[in-house]
Order: sequence, then structure tokens, then C-alpha cells
Amino acid sequence: QVQLVESGGKLVQAGGSLRLSCAASGRTFSSYAMGWFRQAPGQEREFVAAKSWSGGSTYYADSVKGRFTISGDGAKNTVYLQMNSLKPEDTAVYYCAARFRRRAEYQMQNPIAYDYWGQGTQVTVSS
Repeated sequence: QVQLVESGGKLVQAGGSLRLSCAASGRTFSSYAMGWFRQAPGQEREFVAAKSWSGGSTYYADSVKGRFTISGDGAKNTVYLQMNSLKPEDTAVYYCAARFRRRAEYQMQNPIAYDYWGQGTQVTVSS
């Protein structure tokens, strides 16, 4: 079993930047991909960004393209999310997720594709 732990969430002013971190605890084999999702109060959990380690492909939700950057080390099952030009609508609990199985029927933005999830870290953007 894999446990993911996120960190870095905090209160930040609109236009500011924040970097979230996530790492797997204990021993584990390399993931296929890792990603970030977020959930605002009263909203569905939505895809934010993901990175496939094999080919290095990155995926971003339209709402964060050009502002957020995902990076990490697949061998260590660590992933980061650099968030710039933050907006109040970015306020949410951000969840780290790890995908260990390459399942063609599930796209990267589909939460079902991911096998393990962190507990989440709160990001609040004030205006």
C-alpha cells in the first residue's frame, strides 16, 4: 500500500505564488504517473494537472494552463505543483494522486485512473 502526503497549502493573496509538494511514504515501486486534483466547497473534485513519467508528458486543466506547472521524480514518487498568478477561484483542497496502472480506458484527467490519494492540503487565495 502507498500513502501520499501533500504539503505547502496556505493562505495567499491573489496574484501570488505557491508550491505544493507530494511524496509517497515508505517503500514503493515507481508510479506510472502522478497528478493533482482539487475540490472546492460544494463542488466536484476536478482535475488540475498530471505528469506521465515514462514519456514525460504533462496534462493541464484549461483553467490552470500557463499558470501552473507540474514537475517531479517518478522514480521517487514525488510530485510538485508550482502555482503562479493565483486567483480566488483556485481556492480548494488540493489532492495528490498516484497512478500505478496504465489503463487505456481511463484518461489522465479521470480520477478513476489513479490508485492512491493523499489527504489533501488547503489552498486559500484571498482577493
